[in-house]
Amino acid sequence: MTTIDTKSIDKTLVEALGDSKPTLVEFYNPEKECCRAMDHVLDELRKRIGDKANVLQIDGTASEDLMTEYKVDTYPTFILFKDGAEAWRDSGRKPVQELEHMIRSFI
Repeated sequence: MTTIDTKSIDKTLVEALGDSKPTLVEFYNPEKECCRAMDHVLDELRKRIGDKANVLQIDGTASEDLMTEYKVDTYPTFILFKDGAEAWRDSGRKPVQELEHMIRSFI
């Protein structure tokens, strides 16, 4: 799992957004069951996508500045970035197939 700790959030996110590959970011709350339920989905997604995209998880409870910057107000929220710009956004539980399809449409 690529969960970003609070000390390296900015650096890791900036590096991923500067990459030519699409970057899917999940803003989550580790206390919420709906977010914990997505852990296995994102693990499977990483296996399916491999190195064709970046898949990151950011603990929104420890990253209030990023929550504000990206206007995230619900958990989990997924934002897909392509060439550093937001290309897709959705919230709530998602099946791995939907997330994989979305990422592959930007590869």
